[in-house]
Amino acid sequence: MEKFEPKSLLKPAIRAALEAGEAIMKVHRSRDLEVEYKEDESPVTLADKEASRVIIEMLTPYGFPFLSEEETFPPYEEREKWGYFWMIDPLDGTKEFIRNGDDFTVNIALIDKNQPVLGVIYVPVTGYLYFGSTDKGAYRTANADTLSAEQIFAKGVQLPLENQHEKFTLVGSLSHMNKETSAYFDKLMEEKGKENVDVVICGSSLKMCMVGEGTADCYPRLSNIMEWDTAAGHAICEASGCEVTQWNGKPLIYNKEDFYQPWFRVCR
Repeated sequence: MEKFEPKSLLKPAIRAALEAGEAIMKVHRSRDLEVEYKEDESPVTLADKEASRVIIEMLTPYGFPFLSEEETFPPYEEREKWGYFWMIDPLDGTKEFIRNGDDFTVNIALIDKNQPVLGVIYVPVTGYLYFGSTDKGAYRTANADTLSAEQIFAKGVQLPLENQHEKFTLVGSLSHMNKETSAYFDKLMEEKGKENVDVVICGSSLKMCMVGEGTADCYPRLSNIMEWDTAAGHAICEASGCEVTQWNGKPLIYNKEDFYQPWFRVCR
């Protein structure tokens, strides 16, 4: 039996991300969001639901089960037996999307038991698409919304990018800049010298994309986040040579019973 190669599913995952992105932008342009709130008070829109439907419909033929933020989760007793499965966040950055901002993404990951082996992140507003796998490396393609999956492969620029920034660059989220994160930023600035550190604030999984592409050096996460928020970025960052670990240095894992990720950091 031939060994399964995660890279063989990159093109299908890219096609699904592009189609989901188009569904999201259709709602984005109409502003008919149909916002609802889940039990945890997080918002969900028509765009979240449409994107999830598109991705599942396009990737179901490949035979692996799904964990999607917007779908009903199978019981842990069932999914703990899974090997490969898809983990998707069809619209990462829903709050930003509702505010009519630009920092939202489509995230698709393939997990092998509890480790991501493939990731695709598509930024519908800018057209940038990030993709990678453990057996291919990581890449970024511009204007992906105008290209086929084959063209995206051909035009992909391998990560990290060659142009290096001068200062040590930290990336964080304005909506999750709690006291622990601020204290860690201050500690690094004291160690390296404030004049030698830049801080960039952005939303959704764009933070992981920045470290993956080499335009940032570290993304520390010291607040709650879910597995589907990190899975695709985790795969891309590791494929580009970054370290993705829990705060204590242990591996960041997936398909846990409760889906919450502990504090972690992504560093180049």
